[in-house]
Amino acid sequence: MGRIIRTGDTPAKRRHQHLRSCAEVLHLLARRSHFDAEARDMVAFFVFNLRGIAETIEESAQAWENRGYWRKAESLRENWRWTRRAADELERLIREHRWDAVPSVLLRLMPHFQHITVATITRNADWWCGALKALLRSTTAS
Repeated sequence: MGRIIRTGDTPAKRRHQHLRSCAEVLHLLARRSHFDAEARDMVAFFVFNLRGIAETIEESAQAWENRGYWRKAESLRENWRWTRRAADELERLIREHRWDAVPSVLLRLMPHFQHITVATITRNADWWCGALKALLRSTTAS
């Protein structure tokens, strides 16, 4: 019997989508000289995507643990721990209205997204419109 390949929604597929969204937002933000309303929405959208990456990592790690590969699960969590930390740090800066500190955080994160080639922008403003308002309304403040 052949191997069963699942082509549906998987944590790895969702993680790649979040990574792609982050890479595109970083690419667009790099072209801006200041944080206008749209750029602020983009940063909030970036936070949501970092949290999405962290969630997919936890799903994958849990699957490894269920199979008895706890070292692999912990290694996966450790390698991606930066996503949760970065999301919390960016959210804190947003809530404190410290937009002048955001670019340095984004610059530190750029190496994590360098492996993604952004030849064309596939996300538009509809993706992040209202993200700042949603983030400020959420109760996930750290």
